[in-house]
Formats: sequence, C-alpha cells, structure tokens
Amino acid sequence: MKNQKSKITLSRRSFIGTTAAAATALSFTPLAFSCAVTDSGSKFGGVQIGVITYSWRSMPGTAEDILKYCIEGGISSLELMGNVAEDYAGIPAMPARPERGVEQSEDEKEAYRIAREAAIVSQKEWRLSNNMEKYKELRKMFNNAGVNIHIVKFAPANWSDEEIDYAFKAAKIMGAQGITNEIGDEACKRLGKFAEKHDMYAIYHNHTQPGQPGFSFDEFLAHSPKNMLNFDVGHYIGATGNHPNKVIERLHDRIVSIHIKDKTGKNGEPANTNRPWGEGDTPLADILNLIKDNKWPIYCDIELEYEVPETSDAQKEIIKCVEYCKNILA
Repeated sequence: MKNQKSKITLSRRSFIGTTAAAATALSFTPLAFSCAVTDSGSKFGGVQIGVITYSWRSMPGTAEDILKYCIEGGISSLELMGNVAEDYAGIPAMPARPERGVEQSEDEKEAYRIAREAAIVSQKEWRLSNNMEKYKELRKMFNNAGVNIHIVKFAPANWSDEEIDYAFKAAKIMGAQGITNEIGDEACKRLGKFAEKHDMYAIYHNHTQPGQPGFSFDEFLAHSPKNMLNFDVGHYIGATGNHPNKVIERLHDRIVSIHIKDKTGKNGEPANTNRPWGEGDTPLADILNLIKDNKWPIYCDIELEYEVPETSDAQKEIIKCVEYCKNILA
C-alpha cells in the first residue's frame, strides 16, 4: 500500500533532499533553557511529534544524553524509557548479561542467575524506599529545556503491586499521563485498576498481535476506562496490511500515542520489514493529516527501527524523521 491518497506524498529522493540541510540546521538550533513547553519545538500544525527514547539505543543513553539530543533536534516531547529514568534516579544495576555467542560453564550460568536474583530484590527494595526527589529533578531538567515527558515506559505488568504503585507515582511526578506496557490480557486486567487508583492511564503497545485471528483492541480496552493505546502503526500494517486510519478513526478517544515508523505491509516484498521513511508501505501522511484535520490530542512518537546507515547515526536519522513529519504537517 502506498500513499496515493495522501494530501502530501514524499518520495525517498525528496525526503533526503529536504532533510539533509534541515538536519544540519536543526542540530544547531537549541531550545532556550528558560522556555516552557508550548506549541513550538516539534509540534507542527497542532500535532505533537515526539520520540521514544528507545530510538537512541545505539548511542549513549543517559538522561543527560537524551536531553542533549532533544535540544539539538528541536524535539519537545518524549516517551521516556523507564530504565533511563531509573538509572538517573540511582537504581542498583543488574549484572552484565553474558555476551552473545560466548559459551558459559554451568558454574558461570549459576553465578549469573544468583546475581540477577539478588539484583531484582535490591531493585524492588530501592523502588519501595524511593523518595521521588530525583524524578522531580529530572522533570525540572527536561521541562526547563522545553521538553515534556508525556509517557514513561516502565512496563511493570509483572512487578509486585507495590512496585506498580511506585511506577504510576514516579510517572506522575515526571509529568506523564501514564505508563506504557506491552498489550496482553493479563497486563490489561491488572494495570487498568492501578491506573484508575492513580487517575492516570495504562497505555498498551502492540507488535504483531493485530494480525492474529480474532484479535480485537476492544477486548483489552474493556477491562478499564483508564486502559488506552500506544498504537504502533508500523507493526499494525506489517502484521495486517490494513490501513491504520480505520483503527485511529474508530478508537481515537482511546489512543494516547502512536508510534510512527515506515514498514512494508503484510504482503510486501520483503514483508513486514522496517524501511527508511519513504521506502515502506506505511501511509504516514494519511495518518498525520487525519490527526491534524480532526485536532485529536494524540502524541505521535518517532520510533527509529530501520537500520542506521554506516555514514549516519541515530540522532541524524531522527532529525530527518522530525523534518519528514514537519513537511507533511506544517
């Protein structure tokens, strides 16, 4: 499926041409540290474009690093990965994972298992004794730079009840509307009740589940009025081949955020594959214009998943993606 009906259609060639200069310009246009979060930065045509911090996974990823990338790229909104927030707040570290492909002895495997279990206990104790001061500091640091944290991906569905309470409290202190978790029946049953308790949202991200026979978002949303969607349009089209706007139109009032990326469709060649923006089948212009035209308050977050060229890095590619959205919306 191509964007033949889009109001704006961007070829890969024009994408590269228009973003090359823009990436350079954006990288030298920091947001003023004294400004508040306003309809500027990476908000175009009333649509808030943000980034999930997972997109910078190939680069240094401390909270300070993430803020630097946002300032360089004019990015004013984030879905913050929970590990970034907790590392900033000082959570005890997990033991380093064994390197892939390295054969371990039984004694080494057992030592790693014991160390991991001990770290899990230490992390739980740390979470339950946390006074949240570092999260207040983190929010202030980002907000003072004009960056809003709208979601925190703690993914706490398998945590203890006390830790889930901690996750919602921490996310609220950071200014978020809720926490994200992968979609699933047990997660939606469990987290929705905590979201109600804290008057926040439990927001669920999909991968390829919509391609499964009989799948329905409604079943998961029905467990709680505070259950919402983090709708990944790339995974959706890769799994189903269907236009994502059908879901967005029907469930727009239950969608907090959308992960935007370009993938080939279910019947593409190759199928269900991440592509540089403009080379896949995801109708990004259709999606963004639908949200713009209806003035729906849905966050649209870039999730960089295509392979970064050797001559580039994640930051440069994210800036290109921001400009891609701007060219559609502005």
